[in-house]
Amino acid sequence: MDPAKFEEWMMITLVTLLIGFMGFIVWDLAKKSKAGRFGTLILFGVLGLGVLAFIIKSVVVGMLEGV
Repeated sequence: MDPAKFEEWMMITLVTLLIGFMGFIVWDLAKKSKAGRFGTLILFGVLGLGVLAFIIKSVVVGMLEGV
């Protein structure tokens, strides 16, 4: 397997696992702090914005590279 292709697959896989783990941490934090529905929504909203920014960055870089 080409090393570049392997790195691409591993980045996608590991970033996905990291985002999932961060979601679990936020959920656990909201549960332990008794944040309620609104607080939990805010916590996940902020995490979602971070994930969305990462996805937008990947799309913009891909468009600039002509992929």
